[in-house]
Amino acid sequence: MTMTGQKQKMLAGELYVADDPELAADNRRISEWMGRYNATSTLSQPERQALLAEAFARVGEGCNIRPPFFCDYGYNISLGRGVFLNFNCCILDVVQVTIGDMTQIGPGVQILTADHPRDAGQRRQMLEFGRPVTIGANVWIGGGAMILPGVTIGDDAIIGAGSVVTRDMPAGGIAVGNPARLRLPA
Repeated sequence: MTMTGQKQKMLAGELYVADDPELAADNRRISEWMGRYNATSTLSQPERQALLAEAFARVGEGCNIRPPFFCDYGYNISLGRGVFLNFNCCILDVVQVTIGDMTQIGPGVQILTADHPRDAGQRRQMLEFGRPVTIGANVWIGGGAMILPGVTIGDDAIIGAGSVVTRDMPAGGIAVGNPARLRLPA
């Protein structure tokens, strides 16, 4: 695959300009794919999984994403076995998003890797960058939660509905709130 400098920078997590022609073409491709995928309510689960495999880096056996679903590129998303995303999830995958086996994600969850410089001058130049998100195995993320750029969530963790996860969460942790904070199990 031949890549422009901007796409290489994006994939490396460096500052890049998103309206690069190659990235725009990638975005048009995934927009067409989302149109097809989001019209799949009558397809069988294996047919829907085959569509996921067209767009994503990795799709484990038994994955299920209920449409509508939205993403930036698709090719930076890796799903483990048995991953489930409920209706209306959005993954901004300018860099790698990895979701482990048997993780369940509620409706309306946003997983964001896209970030922007803190320096106003760089933002005026339309520069942005990405920080990868890693979600472990057997994680449960409640509806409406937001996972911010650069976050790692450990295996068996629980993220409460509506929580905004701004920092890493340990394996087995339970986090709730805005910003999400660890709490002791009930």
